[in-house]
Amino acid sequence: MSVLIQNGRVITAVDDYEADIFIEDEKISVIGKDLQMNADKVIDAKGKYVIPGGIDPHTHFDMPFGGTMSADDFESGPRAAAFGGTTCVIDFAIQTKGESTFEGLDTWHAKADGKALIDYGFHMIITDMPDTRLGEMRKLADEGVTSYKLFMAYPGVLYVDDGTLYRAFRQAGENGTRICMHAENGIVIDEIIKEAVADGHTEPKWHGLTRPTRMEAEGVYRSIAIAEVA
Repeated sequence: MSVLIQNGRVITAVDDYEADIFIEDEKISVIGKDLQMNADKVIDAKGKYVIPGGIDPHTHFDMPFGGTMSADDFESGPRAAAFGGTTCVIDFAIQTKGESTFEGLDTWHAKADGKALIDYGFHMIITDMPDTRLGEMRKLADEGVTSYKLFMAYPGVLYVDDGTLYRAFRQAGENGTRICMHAENGIVIDEIIKEAVADGHTEPKWHGLTRPTRMEAEGVYRSIAIAEVA
């Protein structure tokens, strides 16, 4: 199928100009003024912006957490993204503790299959990574998952210990893949939260006040130090 977009204001990372765009087999093949080309569909974009599709690299669709569920699933979230000009999202698949990361990936593929209206990919949230499963990180890269998320927060849910961080950093370095860190001292923060709740401090502002900047700084420093050693 071919599409001709006429009279649009084309915005790129470096340019801003009026032009026509010819798309063939879902790829832009020609950009120019007053294109005279036969197309299956013609769109008059006069007075409108024509921009590259955005990529949102951090979404949480159909995600269970703490007895709740994220507001959007893989139908409503990508639909809203498309209306805003975002044409690709990278969501976070979650490995359940004790299970293979591939089981988590299969679960998230099932959530998205047949629903997502735009392109999507996945990061993998790792909740444990014993030596016996380190090879999965390399195999995940072969499946197109080249970034992993690890949490120093949320003990008992997503938290991983320093040994897991070390093994994951080391394996990612060997694979040429990337680690995304949620860096804050979740163990201490949980104690601060308990104290705040016991004192009746449950207003929304206490979400931030129970997470001191110093605890984030400690987590950032510790994760960097472990990565350097790994």
